[in-house]
Amino acid sequence: MPKKVVILFALLLGFVSQAVLAAGVSEMGSQRRGQLYRITHEGKVSYLFGTIHVGKDGFYPLDAEASRALLASNTLVIELDIRQDLPFQKALARHGRYADGDVVQNHVSPATLNKMVTALAKAGLSLQSVQHYKPWLIANLLVGTELDTHGFQRSQAVEYALLAAAQKQDKNVQELESAEYQLGLFDMLDARQQEQYLVESLADLASGSSLKKSKALIDAWSSADAPGIKAAWQSATTGDSISAGFMQRVLLGKRNPEMAANIERIMQQDKVAFVGVGLLHLVGDDGLPQLLKRRGYQVEQLY
Repeated sequence: MPKKVVILFALLLGFVSQAVLAAGVSEMGSQRRGQLYRITHEGKVSYLFGTIHVGKDGFYPLDAEASRALLASNTLVIELDIRQDLPFQKALARHGRYADGDVVQNHVSPATLNKMVTALAKAGLSLQSVQHYKPWLIANLLVGTELDTHGFQRSQAVEYALLAAAQKQDKNVQELESAEYQLGLFDMLDARQQEQYLVESLADLASGSSLKKSKALIDAWSSADAPGIKAAWQSATTGDSISAGFMQRVLLGKRNPEMAANIERIMQQDKVAFVGVGLLHLVGDDGLPQLLKRRGYQVEQLY
């Protein structure tokens, strides 16, 4: 794997910024970020916190309410324990790469290939460095690279701050999902849909709307802006694009009920859990708060 791509995936998984490690959640900030819920059922209490998967200097420490909720919990629950590299690499090889001897050039049109090469060059990547990756992975890689160049880094993701705090506080860490499951979801896109997913991402990158939409979500999270969060969710899930349909049907629509069932199972084990999941999982009638309410849980939004 080429050096730059290795570095990017290392940031995705294992290199935590010193700012995140230093702040963690052992100190308390004043700015509310994301959304925080208290979940209660039959005397058992847990917390649900909306995260974003990138960060930058100034995001930490988290606010006093989130910090106290984590401190009161005995288990941190996140989508994936992103410190674990091997399961991710195995899942990436299985779901994100073509078989030996096959390359992306065999699976996209010449027009798509030309646009992709242009976007790769702008990101400082060569076609050769990613030619064994499937179109959806190249699309996500390019979006992540753009965010990184604008100061929003996976190495400062909220999950890393939560993991650093959990380690300092000697808490158990539990996963809601697995790398195998998450990356396997993209197998639900057929070859035509994967190319269209890439085409849409390339168009958004070229027009600047990819960065604009990402920044809108990040800004809404960083100020706990409820209308802004809802607007970002609507932007991500509406329209007739492959990306919006996949977000609505699979990344949220399929996963949210499964996450709710897993949270219920964890609470039934008498664990006081602090559950950190991507912010968009908390929004809408089929978001986790509403799903848990329908399961009989008392859900109180703290902010």
